[in-house]
Amino acid sequence: MNQDARTLTLAEIAERLGARLKGDGGRRVSGLATLREAEPDQVAFLANRAYLKDLPGTRAAAVLLAPGHAGTCPVARLEMDNPYLGYAELSRLFDPLAGRTPAGIHPTAVVADDVRLGAEVAIGPQAVIESGVELGDEVVIGPGCVVGADSRIGPGSRLHANVTVCHGVVIGARAILHSGCVIGGDGFGFAHDGARWHKIAQLGGVVLGDDVEVGSCSSIDRGALGDTLIGDDVKIDSQVQIAHNVQIGDHSALAGCVGIAGSTRVGRHCMLGGGVGLSGHLTIADGVQVTGMSLVTNSILEPGIYSSGTGAMDNAQWRRNAVRFKQLDDIARRLARLEKAGRSG
Repeated sequence: MNQDARTLTLAEIAERLGARLKGDGGRRVSGLATLREAEPDQVAFLANRAYLKDLPGTRAAAVLLAPGHAGTCPVARLEMDNPYLGYAELSRLFDPLAGRTPAGIHPTAVVADDVRLGAEVAIGPQAVIESGVELGDEVVIGPGCVVGADSRIGPGSRLHANVTVCHGVVIGARAILHSGCVIGGDGFGFAHDGARWHKIAQLGGVVLGDDVEVGSCSSIDRGALGDTLIGDDVKIDSQVQIAHNVQIGDHSALAGCVGIAGSTRVGRHCMLGGGVGLSGHLTIADGVQVTGMSLVTNSILEPGIYSSGTGAMDNAQWRRNAVRFKQLDDIARRLARLEKAGRSG
């Protein structure tokens, strides 16, 4: 990469992505854009057939696409069998945040005397790093973050502004925590004596594996006794609530507004759509996909796609269906009586 101009040649991009280049390898580009909006100094990509209509008219310097879509491409091509995966890598090459945070501790940061700092650590303005914390090499702590006592953050991890990591939390390598998320807050634990609630101290912690990403304003609660466990390469969207002692298996992904109640175990390679709710003390097998807005109240022990609820429809139709839904039990009982009468007759 030409660092002073932040540009790449098409040949450099092809080598980095493992793509097959058809066109002028010496041409320099400085960014990434959609097929419709790309300028002659940018690369576009095609990963969805719905955008094939935009390909013939693109002004991009080159297009990243699958070989089967090359026929109508009017410009240079970067051919890959999985262009969406190539787009992910290319986006990181042009990420404006990359390399922009210099190492060092801002003078307004508060860092306890016994904090252990790796090489090239950056700590931003007004951040607070409490006693016993260990930060690995090249960790970036953004402005206003709080890292609680005795927590550990692995090398290459980044906390964006105003992240709270509570005491005794362990975060693996290359984690990305977005603004406003809280890792290790108290779980929702109370005992009731018939008149009022009594708080249960949450004595466990939170362990995040390597390559975990947590979206803005998401919460992962600490365990009541043992730890809440988030596996390697788990991706968590914004405004997600993960309760105490939940376990999430490696390579799973949770979309926005998912809520998981306490002590539920989600397997590896699972995907939970937006707004999915999981009740507590459930087991979700590896390879389960739950579609958006579904409510799961029983364990799922076989991989597959699961759904509940109904999609949007005309309100008048929905009201009629709601009435009929309440009649289903009575209809089923009447049908059973008719079938029994038919067999006896």
